[in-house]
Amino acid sequence: MLIDVHCHLDHELFKENLDNVIQRARDARVKVIITNGVNPSTNRKSLKIASKYDIVKCALGIYPIDALEKEIKEEDYTVDNQEFVVDKEIEFIKKNKDKIVAIGEVGMDGKHGKDFDMQSRVFEKMILLAKELNVPIMVHSRKAELQCIELLEKHSMKKVIMHCFGGRKNLVQRIIDNKWYFSIPCNCVRSTHFQNIIKMCTINKLLTETDAPYLGPNPDGVNEPANVSETLKVIAKIKEFTVEEVENNIFLNWQRLF
Repeated sequence: MLIDVHCHLDHELFKENLDNVIQRARDARVKVIITNGVNPSTNRKSLKIASKYDIVKCALGIYPIDALEKEIKEEDYTVDNQEFVVDKEIEFIKKNKDKIVAIGEVGMDGKHGKDFDMQSRVFEKMILLAKELNVPIMVHSRKAELQCIELLEKHSMKKVIMHCFGGRKNLVQRIIDNKWYFSIPCNCVRSTHFQNIIKMCTINKLLTETDAPYLGPNPDGVNEPANVSETLKVIAKIKEFTVEEVENNIFLNWQRLF
């Protein structure tokens, strides 16, 4: 029973073959896929996808707004991105609270975004929303790791998943001390950074993700949820467990957190 806690099934790359992607995930024994929204358009698409496939669960969120605008311009993510009112989207998420398992993808981004004041205000609202709904929060923290950690600590957050965390070892240890979770993407097959996180973190605080269609085991291919099995193999090798032992532990982590 495999778990993919973070992907983007709404992506244009899956538009014509999503049925096949889901079937390959089933064939690979994926039990749960969490598709993450990043703005009003993708939040609604994510809800629709989750209603169609029984193994797909939904997380709704607001990605760092200025970072998403730049990523769209650079064609990293094809998505409708009309202007919206943050508080109205939060109300939409609240109205759909019974259809979601987490708040995500949310956080801060210093690579593609520069307005940290705006980003921190929006992120703090999403933290408070996750706390109010009592669901985990999926945190994007690229080039803003310390700022995200400090805001999460400010609100004494417990149910935290650091998605694709890129920070230094001292911040990895700080997350471990806070008893938060790391979700490890498939590119850990070649990333020493993610391999080091696996080494540092106990098995009961690790989760598996794909971030599909990104961060696949093959840098030139389109990633998809079935590939989460590749992450299990890396964790098993580093932790000196069997793949089955890792699979069981990750599934228990999913049950404990969600």
